[in-house]
Amino acid sequence: MTTRRPSPMRGEKPTREDLARFATDNPDAIDDVISDTEDLRLLIVGVNPGLWTAAVNAPFAHPGNRFWPGLFHAGLTGHRIDTSRGLSAADEDHLHRAGIGITNLVGRASVRADELTREELRAGAAVLITRLPELRPRVVAVAGITAFRTAFELPKAMLGKQDTTLITGWPAGLPLWVVPQPSGLNAHETIDTLAQKWRAVWEDVD
Repeated sequence: MTTRRPSPMRGEKPTREDLARFATDNPDAIDDVISDTEDLRLLIVGVNPGLWTAAVNAPFAHPGNRFWPGLFHAGLTGHRIDTSRGLSAADEDHLHRAGIGITNLVGRASVRADELTREELRAGAAVLITRLPELRPRVVAVAGITAFRTAFELPKAMLGKQDTTLITGWPAGLPLWVVPQPSGLNAHETIDTLAQKWRAVWEDVD
C-alpha cells in the first residue's frame, strides 16, 4: 500500500480561511489513491482537486460532492465513504481491495475546474497516458466531459465509452469511459443518474 501524507487539517473541518491557503500553484495538492499491490480494476480520473479536497488530502472530499454516494449506490463500494475530513486507512484499504484507484488530470487545486488552462489539461492527459502501462488498469473512467474534451482534444466527445483509437498513445484494448462531473454544481445529474453511469462502467470492468 502506498504511504499517504497526513491530512493538513488533521481530521478537522476546514474553515473558509483554511481553504483560501490551498488555492496555490502547487502541482501536487493531494496524493493518489492507488495500491502498489492490489489489482487495479478501475482507475478513476478526476479533473483536479478542489480546495476542500486539498485541505484534507482526500479525493472528492467536499460535503456537497456526489461522487461517493454515486459509487455506493452503483455498488462499487460496500458502504458510503465519507472523505470530508480525510480518507481513513480502513476506507483506503476498502478501495484497494475493490481494485479502485483514483488520480487527477491536473494536480493543482482550484475553486472550480474551469479555472484550469487548456495547456494544463492537455499536459495532464499526456502524463496520464504515459502512466497507464505501469498502472495497468482494466478500465479508465474520467469524471468530467468538458475537461475531457479539452484534455484529449476531442471537442465532440460525449459521455459514455470512448473510441480510444482517436487518442494518440492510448494503450490498445484499454477501455475508456467519461462520466459526469459529480460536483454539486452540476445540476444536470442526481445521485441516481450518476450511479447508473458508474454501474455501466463497472459492468465493463467485470
